Amino acid sequence: MSTPRPGRPVDTAKQRAILAAAASSFFEHGFAATSIEQVASDAGVSKVTIYNQFGDKHGLFTAAVEAECERMRGHFQIDTTEGASLRDRLTAIGEAMSAFLSRPEMVQFERRIAAETERVPALGLAFLAAGPHRMKKAFAALLKAMHEAGEVAIEDPDLAAEQFAAMCKGMGDLERRFGMPKDDKRDAERIEGAVEMFCRAYAST
Repeated sequence: MSTPRPGRPVDTAKQRAILAAAASSFFEHGFAATSIEQVASDAGVSKVTIYNQFGDKHGLFTAAVEAECERMRGHFQIDTTEGASLRDRLTAIGEAMSAFLSRPEMVQFERRIAAETERVPALGLAFLAAGPHRMKKAFAALLKAMHEAGEVAIEDPDLAAEQFAAMCKGMGDLERRFGMPKDDKRDAERIEGAVEMFCRAYAST
């Protein structure tokens, strides 16, 4: 997130209001159609406050993306029940991943980021770093811990995390981004198949 100018303390309430107003405008109307003036008005602050805290519109957009990713990560947890079997834990992770990615809010968010990235590639990089890459890192860390505990034999946790996520998503993730409805039955079958294939490839026992 952009750093305020030295000597100016951050008013967290104002910052939250600015980011909420910016996210609402950016993700509903797009980058080009959003103005600093309108965000300032919606947040109840001056334009100077926004420029002091975020620098310019690109800085504000990047901060809004990071804040939105942080908020959305609250809907995705990879923690699983201690003592549960490997299959049960992987199933829980797959179900959480599928539910998170298929939320209409998430689908719309990713569509908007993709559209804006065509004009400003750095925005796409900011989204990847704040969202998908951070989530993959957390899942890979869990797989590494499972490897060290002897539950799985995984030499490349990052690759294994990508493989499992890709199998769980299948074509469903792409189809939803092009307007098809969520298919709960097929999603469950994808997760079941992903767990089976993952265990055959990596389970130690």
